[in-house]
Amino acid sequence: MLENKNQDRTSLSSLGEFGLIDHLTKHFSLQHSTSVKGVGDDAAVLESSEKQTVVTTDLLVEGVHFDLSYMPLKHLGYKAVMVNLSDVYAMNAEAEQITVSIAVSNRFSLEAIEELYAGIQLACHTYKVDLIGGDTTSSNKGILISITAIGKAPKEDIVYRDGAKPTDLIVVSGDLGGAYLGLQVLEREKQVFQVNPQNQPDLENYSYIIERQLKPEARKDIPRLLRDLEVKPTSMIDISDGLSSEIFHICTQSKVGCKIYEDKFPLDPQVISTCEEFDIDSTMVALSGGEDYELLFTVSINDFDKIKGNPHLTVIGHITEKNQGLNLVTRANQEIALKAQGWNSFEE
Repeated sequence: MLENKNQDRTSLSSLGEFGLIDHLTKHFSLQHSTSVKGVGDDAAVLESSEKQTVVTTDLLVEGVHFDLSYMPLKHLGYKAVMVNLSDVYAMNAEAEQITVSIAVSNRFSLEAIEELYAGIQLACHTYKVDLIGGDTTSSNKGILISITAIGKAPKEDIVYRDGAKPTDLIVVSGDLGGAYLGLQVLEREKQVFQVNPQNQPDLENYSYIIERQLKPEARKDIPRLLRDLEVKPTSMIDISDGLSSEIFHICTQSKVGCKIYEDKFPLDPQVISTCEEFDIDSTMVALSGGEDYELLFTVSINDFDKIKGNPHLTVIGHITEKNQGLNLVTRANQEIALKAQGWNSFEE
């Protein structure tokens, strides 16, 4: 449900575009000294510095990227920010500002959009980023959210996708596959609800993987952890479209091959048990699931002693020469060619 039936419903048209922006952004405050002017003028003003600026943007469309039958609007606002911050952290940079643009149809009330912005505000507060601008407009159908994130890092700290070298170790943060399985559980419960609206889902056994889908957390801690360990990754990317797709991006950009090991994939116990329940192969989920928003990176083999045993990091393989290709080593010690079969928004 989008909103409480007992709530008064305020139409967006009663505020107008500028009134709506003022209303939605009045509780946001600026936290960074680099944010000179935020919302309220023709453009935001940012203080330049000796650091390099990182800019990334993502577009989320109802019916393509999210389903409001089980995605609460507050969670949607939070997740939309995380999707963008994750890309900044994947450059080994610190996020400082965001802009938010939305297009909404008249089926949404002011109270519904307030919920969306409450999630955005929580994300800004938690991750210490400033909302500095954006736009609102009408939509003929549903809701569309576009967020741009801006970050900073010293030139020597920024990490690209093209620096991986043979013998480098391949490392992932956190665990894999939870967000995809959370989506499968939510889709199943939606179908049950459509058949019998009296049936209330019992989701207690799936709390972790549902949270991975509805309220992911960007890994702001990983660039800081690596700096503390005095490790600079040779390449890095975030896992938004599935592990295999992201490894393909790094290997293609770096002109190298890889070997990753099936028995090294970090999987939460809830992921393993839900895979068994759905009769889905956990390796396929880890490789192709997507939306985990963990960081995948490569480090010099000389840095192994600095990262080994760290509970946030798992070495899952190593980089090889390009002519060796991209390979998965199975639990039975067989090598099979990797396929980049992550999520694709253009597929039917």
